[in-house]
Amino acid sequence: MRIRIVDAFTDRPFAGNPAGVLLLDAFPDDDRLQKVALEVNHAETAFAHPLPEGGDADWALRWFTPATEVAMCGHATLATAHVLHTTGVHEGPVRFATRSGVLTATPREDGSITLDFPTAPLTPVATPHGVAGALGTEPHTVLDTGPHLGDLLVEVADEKTVHGLAPDLKALAACSERGIIATARAEDPARGYDFVSRCFFPNVGIDEDPVTGSAHTALAPFWSERLGRPGLTGLQASARSGVVRTEVRGDRTLLSGHAVTVIEGELLA
Repeated sequence: MRIRIVDAFTDRPFAGNPAGVLLLDAFPDDDRLQKVALEVNHAETAFAHPLPEGGDADWALRWFTPATEVAMCGHATLATAHVLHTTGVHEGPVRFATRSGVLTATPREDGSITLDFPTAPLTPVATPHGVAGALGTEPHTVLDTGPHLGDLLVEVADEKTVHGLAPDLKALAACSERGIIATARAEDPARGYDFVSRCFFPNVGIDEDPVTGSAHTALAPFWSERLGRPGLTGLQASARSGVVRTEVRGDRTLLSGHAVTVIEGELLA
């Protein structure tokens, strides 16, 4: 069983968000998938196997954190598409059958890959009790991101506040189903990005996710409406950091970025 570690939403090693990728003939039982994901111990590990020709999708795809299976994951989808294309296993656009429907990944001439994901429905909500204390700052705006994500999208005062967040993760876990997406407008768009974010998901075993593709299905429509443009660039300001290019197309959001394979080996157990 070949296993690869791929850094996603970055064009250089040791940045972006690392994901485990395993291409299989079929899915083993869920307990084995979870044990492998725990052994890899990255935010997500992706498992994929080919589907019969002529169907709606080319590959079946599932994602596991070290603690649980998740319904949607952007960076591990990008990582899987990167492995399929760089190894020659699949050429051109690839369609993944997932718990979030069929998701398409399309390679671009510049070496990046564009993911086609469902746009998250955003619903303004009153600031839940405990959010301000858990984050360490008073939110300006709070929105629910719908059932696929299960997050709260929280706009804070400015980019400096996003960079300086040091949340109480235990308290944060009680505030939403998966976690918190904290965001602010970029102070200087000339730096190459329009908004910044950080993502904290203690309820699925990820204290801080380095770069979260799925979160950008909520960040993109939020900032596109604010800034009046469908196409934007987001910087996820974690310690590893990464860049996600976004384009809102109604009920779909395109997420684009690069990926780099950093480790390749064999799973012996």
